[in-house]
Amino acid sequence: MPKKISIFINNKKYSAEIGQSVLDIAKQNNIDITTLCHHPDIKVQGSCRLCLVEIKGKKGLHTSCNTQVEDGMKILTDSKNISRAKQINLELIFSEHCEECGDCIYSQDCTIKEFAKKYDVKITKYEDRKKGYPVHKFGPALEFDTSKCIDCGLCVDVCKKEGVDFLEYKKKGKFYEVCPSSKKDKDCIYCGQCLTHCPVGAFEGVGEFEDVDKYIDVKGKTVVFQFAPSIRSSIGEEFGMPVGTVVTGKLIAAIKALGIEHVFDVCVGADMTTMEEATELIERLEDDKPLPMFTSCCPAWVKYLEFYRPDLIPNLTTVRSPQVIMGGIIKTYWAKQMNIKPKDIIVVGIMPCVAKKYEIERKQNYLNGMKAVDQILTTRELAHLLRKKKIDLASIKPDNAKSPLLKPSGAGVIYGSSGGVMESALRAAYKKMTGKRMPKLNLKEVRGIQGFKKAKIKIAGKTLKVGVVNGIANAKKLLKELEKDPKAYDYVEVMACFGGCIGGGGQPVPINDEIRQKRSAALYNLDTKKVARSADENPIIKKMYKDFFNDDKNRHSVCHTSFRKKKKEVFPKK
Repeated sequence: MPKKISIFINNKKYSAEIGQSVLDIAKQNNIDITTLCHHPDIKVQGSCRLCLVEIKGKKGLHTSCNTQVEDGMKILTDSKNISRAKQINLELIFSEHCEECGDCIYSQDCTIKEFAKKYDVKITKYEDRKKGYPVHKFGPALEFDTSKCIDCGLCVDVCKKEGVDFLEYKKKGKFYEVCPSSKKDKDCIYCGQCLTHCPVGAFEGVGEFEDVDKYIDVKGKTVVFQFAPSIRSSIGEEFGMPVGTVVTGKLIAAIKALGIEHVFDVCVGADMTTMEEATELIERLEDDKPLPMFTSCCPAWVKYLEFYRPDLIPNLTTVRSPQVIMGGIIKTYWAKQMNIKPKDIIVVGIMPCVAKKYEIERKQNYLNGMKAVDQILTTRELAHLLRKKKIDLASIKPDNAKSPLLKPSGAGVIYGSSGGVMESALRAAYKKMTGKRMPKLNLKEVRGIQGFKKAKIKIAGKTLKVGVVNGIANAKKLLKELEKDPKAYDYVEVMACFGGCIGGGGQPVPINDEIRQKRSAALYNLDTKKVARSADENPIIKKMYKDFFNDDKNRHSVCHTSFRKKKKEVFPKK
């Protein structure tokens, strides 16, 4: 048991444990201490020097984030000295940060602007030191505006924690500044964790907020919106709703209020991904094909494998991601039903992920020479668009539309959380292998936001060894296991973002494990309420297999893709 001690904050006694920081105790007891570079996902930085406190008997001011408590310690969190020091530090931070407030992911909730107001900071006191600094473009997914970067180091550390280590410090004159690596053996995978951990909006998705209404009204075209599984439990946060609030009906209504007549749920595409992936898993188990089979619905993971480990490309399932399959269904099956030419349909995907902007550009995901999905809007971008059009998601009346392409199984919904793809595929595989519904549908062994999960699942006399990881660093640990024992796993799910899609680079910010957990729990709760909880039980999936995917050519062109070794992608600076 950790040793208990007592400390005093602002003359009030609090219990603490040896090893905790002053900031830890303050947060536990709802004592406000200003922080900017502190994030629970990342090791303590202490670089912004805004979490300053005074400690009786010790000279000067101290950063509370990396000052450990001591028995009897007496701490002040507010004084003239502290306020003045914070004011100076904020003025210096603003001298590194070129403001572009109207086009920023924190435009609705800017921490440093709040601090500036609180401490009476003159934002323009010093000339912007980084005026004219370049914008680095990472593929079609991410942009890094170095003129906004305050060099707090959170992006560098999270990139290292992610297991990619693409962002690094380089010396520039008298200063060390954050830059993308120029090494040929390092490349960005577009996961966007740098974006969700940057406190000042120096990172954003390509075109973020600039093209949100590009396809709202296009003459002669039918515009279709489709939204990903995790969006329903995250977008409400952008409108002041509690974390984890499910807003499916409100989301449909809000999109229709934009003037979009056709709105579909990517969870139906997830059900199709599930069916095809379960079939491929069984084939690999029976036909001595490369094992373990890796999931491929996370484009950041696919990019990692194609660049860093092309030797493992044969292990990726050829099944396309739910959003690409859904786009394909819309431009084939649905287009035929509606008597609309595919070239006259524009599909806009609402995604939790900036890497999806990259995924739709992959030629391997094209359908008959055209994109299956034409544009991606992140969760944040859709929220921005709704606000721009004065549509309040929180107050809008839900639309409980009954279109079959809005009616997924529970298995399709849980794709948004780490372990959901695995669980969905195993439910369907069990039915295919035994002819019966899986008796234990809640596979708690593969659930949870922790980074590495292992399980053994029994199906039809076989014991499947499965692994579920989120974060590429955890994937690398699993790959090392496979180097020692190639038969350690039969089936592996990998999501690049922490917690899976609920923690994606396109989701509302800021984010932490508590938020991830609540978003995830909401999806699993939806699953338990569904009558159809396995993809094979979904009526629209059965109908599409009977009417359209009974033709192998249709099934392969819509549902399957290929992969290839990638070289480092070089993009010009702005």
